Amino acid sequence: MGLLSIIRKQKLKDREIRCLILGLDNSGKSTIVNKLLPKDEQRANGIMPTVGFQIYGLMIQDVMVSLWDIGGQRSLRPFWDNYFDKTQVMIWCIDISLLMRFSETMQELTELINRDENRIGHDCAVIIALNKIDLVEDKSELYRRCKLVESKLKCLFKPDIRIAVVQCSGITGEGIDTLRDRLIESCIFTQ
Repeated sequence: MGLLSIIRKQKLKDREIRCLILGLDNSGKSTIVNKLLPKDEQRANGIMPTVGFQIYGLMIQDVMVSLWDIGGQRSLRPFWDNYFDKTQVMIWCIDISLLMRFSETMQELTELINRDENRIGHDCAVIIALNKIDLVEDKSELYRRCKLVESKLKCLFKPDIRIAVVQCSGITGEGIDTLRDRLIESCIFTQ
């Protein structure tokens, strides 16, 4: 390996962002990751629940984004803290179609923030992905649920914390471009 190759690798490493995708099991994290990937890298045959974690690389503008898709099963949640080292962005995925799991997802997010309150939102930008909007047929009900989440987030995060909230569907792709835009903004913000 020549000196030029070493310099190129270091430059790429300097322009690398680590992004964790977290949330409860079945919230659609892997499906969102699949939609964020370039078309030729997307999995056409079904998405399986993530056990442990999966890492994907995504080039956004001139930044390499390492997407860490972390399993959301109850048995894996105590280990989420272990993944935050050198993480610049967290996407928290919420299944907006299942109100019965809303308190559980907010409880897990609260506990995560309380354990790492000096990092999440400060060193680590936060994007909230309100996923599965395609499963809420009544648009006024979708609006009500999104407002409920946003009001809970205002209570959870301090006013100086920058968070982005994106409505999306990992299945239909609706809102995925907006999610990618927020990810780009977060990458620029953390540089």
